Amino acid sequence: MEISNTPKPPYCAVIFTSELNEDSLGYETESDRMVELVWQQSGFLGFESARDTIGITVSYWKDEASILKWSSNLEHKEAQRLGKEKFYKSYSIRICKVERAYCFEGI
Repeated sequence: MEISNTPKPPYCAVIFTSELNEDSLGYETESDRMVELVWQQSGFLGFESARDTIGITVSYWKDEASILKWSSNLEHKEAQRLGKEKFYKSYSIRICKVERAYCFEGI
């Protein structure tokens, strides 16, 4: 996975932090499908993700309207339902506006 190449701010970010249940059979398949599907969404800019004890995924969006449209996608809503009922012990979602961004690209 690479660091996302985002445009100049402002844009939005969704920070999804989660803990999986011990028995999360089918999670990888569902997660892979959501990655495939989100790339098809208007306004989606990219994401970064890491998982160890907890998982953190930050997705980047052109604006809040794009985030709301994604959250109402029927297949995504089904994945949310499965997450609550089967995959996650807990999770939190934080939505923010990126006002400033800078990066370092080493040698």
